[in-house]
Amino acid sequence: MTTVENDAEVIVVGAGPGGSATAYHLARHGVRVLLLEKTEFPREKVCGDGLTPRAVRQLIRMGVDTSTEAGWLRNRGLRVIGGGVRLELDWPDLASFPNYGLVRTRLDFDDLLAQRAVAAGAKLRTSVNVVGPVLDGDGRVVGVEAEAGPDKEPATFRAPLVVAADGVSGRFPLALGLAKREDRPIGVAVRRYYRCEAKHDDDYLESWLELRSKGSDALLPGYGWIFGLGDGRVNVGLGVLNSSSAFGKTNYRRLLTDWLANTPEEWGMTDETNAEGPILGAALPMGFNRVPHYTRGVLLVGDSGGMVNPFNGEGIAYAMESGELAAEIAVQALARPAGAERERALMAYPTELKARFGGYYRLGGIFVKLIGRPEVMRAATRYGMPHPTLMRFVLKLLANLTDPRGGDAMDRVINAMSKAAPAV
Repeated sequence: MTTVENDAEVIVVGAGPGGSATAYHLARHGVRVLLLEKTEFPREKVCGDGLTPRAVRQLIRMGVDTSTEAGWLRNRGLRVIGGGVRLELDWPDLASFPNYGLVRTRLDFDDLLAQRAVAAGAKLRTSVNVVGPVLDGDGRVVGVEAEAGPDKEPATFRAPLVVAADGVSGRFPLALGLAKREDRPIGVAVRRYYRCEAKHDDDYLESWLELRSKGSDALLPGYGWIFGLGDGRVNVGLGVLNSSSAFGKTNYRRLLTDWLANTPEEWGMTDETNAEGPILGAALPMGFNRVPHYTRGVLLVGDSGGMVNPFNGEGIAYAMESGELAAEIAVQALARPAGAERERALMAYPTELKARFGGYYRLGGIFVKLIGRPEVMRAATRYGMPHPTLMRFVLKLLANLTDPRGGDAMDRVINAMSKAAPAV
């Protein structure tokens, strides 16, 4: 099926946060964009459901109403638990970012963003599973092959540019021979929903730096979180990084229940009857673990390009930021004739990604290796947690929240570190 109605100037594969952000910003610039999603909305995604101010900024840039009346639960900052200390850190007051975070389940979050793209002028087609690229005689991607609808009818969609925003699986870039790099950080996370009146409307995202099972002082691998959803439920999960000796050798679902058995009984997370749904898991591709981010007419956005922050496991903000950047670059490229001039414009995408995040992700890779050593993690929590000023610095570093110009001393130090580090 190669009818004209399927043609577009840009095809975006995947309607997650990265794909929908790309489509939205392209459509706002008047580009004819086709957004292809393999599932139907609403649909569940494995995620912590927590959004830092960095992600909130991207929602605002898409014109999303982030008020509580629109169904969002706001939070003031991060509560960190570890080393026998419980510390509440408010999000920093910055010119570049809002001073609040949000929580919302992916069940309707992704749908909301896809509808913003549609409202801007993008054409959304669901139940379209992209299976591979269409190549011209020079090996350049000029469209996608797909299976459409419940009958998986073969379909071909053509466009001079394709954006791969198909998540951690990265099936589209894999079809082009772009495998993930094994020398970059990666994590595994599992999560489950529980009914929990005691913590469902928490003012803070809660991060547990130390996990223990009931009746034991021995540390479990990984870090945990408890994020209130504001509807009587919480999102509870944990993550383990590949720098940990337990990575790939642990039953992560059992690990989660072992940790939750040690939480207060009144929270109700030790009672299976309070659980809503199964424990689900997903990989966290970090630190640009799939490159190049542009090749042969294809731009990689978000998890497809391994853009999860190695410091804190945040992926949504970077998916949306890379989507906006990909859209800006694509607009400039499409204004040029096909050939060398257009390619020159498109190569600005990986260059700008490296300039924005390359040094910071390099620091994140070092951080991942350090905290993978239990003795380093123990020392960090024991000696760092009792010092609020130091922890405020750590929060800014981990959440990548600084003012690039005119910031305070902490901002200047973090920005200088990121610039000094060689880009990944």
